Amino acid sequence: MPPPPVPDAADPLIALDREGWAVLPGLIDAAACDRLAALYGAPAGFRSHIHMARHGFGRGEYRYFAYPLPPLVEALRGMLYARLTPIANRWHERMGMTARFPADHAEFLARCHDAGQRRPTPLLLQYGAGDYNCLHQDLYGEHVFPLQVAVLLSAPEEDFTGGEFVLTEQRPRMQSRAAVVPLAKGDAVVFAVNARPVRGSRGDYRVTMRHGVSEIRSGRRHTLGVIFHDAA
Repeated sequence: MPPPPVPDAADPLIALDREGWAVLPGLIDAAACDRLAALYGAPAGFRSHIHMARHGFGRGEYRYFAYPLPPLVEALRGMLYARLTPIANRWHERMGMTARFPADHAEFLARCHDAGQRRPTPLLLQYGAGDYNCLHQDLYGEHVFPLQVAVLLSAPEEDFTGGEFVLTEQRPRMQSRAAVVPLAKGDAVVFAVNARPVRGSRGDYRVTMRHGVSEIRSGRRHTLGVIFHDAA
C-alpha cells in the first residue's frame, strides 16, 4: 500500500524553521506500522545488525536495510525527499553552504555513490526495557542531506512506556536546550541531521543539533529511521 501524502499544511514547515523539527501526524497507518516493525525479525532484508552497547551508543539495537529497500520504505524515502529538498536548499543558502540538492532523490544518491557512499541508511530500531539511544548525529560521509525523519511504529503507553524522542540544540555562547517530541504511533518527526540556520540580530547563524531516545521503562518500541544520504 503506498504511503499517504505528507500533510500539506504550512505549520510543519514553519516549525522546521522555528525549532529545527516538526511532527507529521499520522504519516502511516497502524497496519503499516505493524508490518514494518515485523520486518525486524527477517534479517535477510538487512545489511547489518548493530548492538548499541558494544559501540557506546546506548542500549538497544538496530538493523540497516539492504538494497532493494522494502517498497513502503522506498516510497516514503522518495516522497519525503521531494517535499524536504526546497527546505534543505534554503537552509544551506542561509548557512552559507555551497552544496545544493537536486529535486530527484535518485540523482542525489548517484552523487553519494560516486563519492563512495553506497550503503543504504534507512533502518529499523528496536528498544526494550532499560534501553536508550545516546545523543548523536547521523552523518555517514561527505554528502549529508540536512534533514531526516523518524517514524514511531509502536503505541506509547500501550506497547511501551518511556522512550521519548529527544532533541538538543547548542547555540553559540549559550547553554544547550532540549526538546521532547510528542509522537503517537504512525507519527513522524522531521529534524535537522547536524545543523540548522537561526535568524539573529546580525543575520543567520548555525545551531548544532543532536537527537536520541530516553530510557524505555517497559515494553518494546520500534522506530523506522529514514536518512536520505547513503553511507561510506
